[in-house]
Amino acid sequence: MPIQIQGAGNVVAEVGGTTFRALNVQSKPLEHGSLGHYSWGALSGIIPAALTANSEILQFRWSHASNFAVIRKIRISACVSTTFFAAGVPVQLDLVKASSWSAVGTGGTRPTVAALLKKRVNMGSSLLDANNIGVATTAALGAGTKTLEGSPMQAIVAAGPITASLNGQIIAPGTIFFQHEVGDGEHPLVLHQNEGFVIRSVAVPATGTWMFAAQVDWAEVTAY
Repeated sequence: MPIQIQGAGNVVAEVGGTTFRALNVQSKPLEHGSLGHYSWGALSGIIPAALTANSEILQFRWSHASNFAVIRKIRISACVSTTFFAAGVPVQLDLVKASSWSAVGTGGTRPTVAALLKKRVNMGSSLLDANNIGVATTAALGAGTKTLEGSPMQAIVAAGPITASLNGQIIAPGTIFFQHEVGDGEHPLVLHQNEGFVIRSVAVPATGTWMFAAQVDWAEVTAY
């Protein structure tokens, strides 16, 4: 006896093909209610090689008391700026989750998101408070008050170009630094109040200067 699957609108699910008869499924974005989905693109300034180990170069803090930020994807790229590197350690970056983040970081470029960065015009304004996101300009960001986990969630290592005969690329444009695939059963990074993440310059070769670009894609929801 055939079994029918019927949705709330009294529409019966259909199958496709003639052999496998797979159920037709249409993936949809995470439901956001009165909130929304957002994307932030960040460009650093010219960063010196002399940053101390584990310097924070990007910060994302969530401070809303009851709603959540669901981090979907983080991309990153980097290149040499005005001076090529000396031979030495490769470029090393990591992504670390933060908790108990009671005071925002300082320094860098800190946009006020508010009604910006929506993926659709009728979405709600972002609940990110002013100064809660920041990207380094010419120095490391001030840490604020928070607790970093002892191990990174993600790390990347890349060559530091040492001569002008190279193209200066450190990390290719569009490189995915963090991503979850809900369809494959993976769990996203869900931020509660006073949680967030930072990207750190773990180590870079001596002498050179560099820049990076990053993109953070997230949803703001009442429950997850």
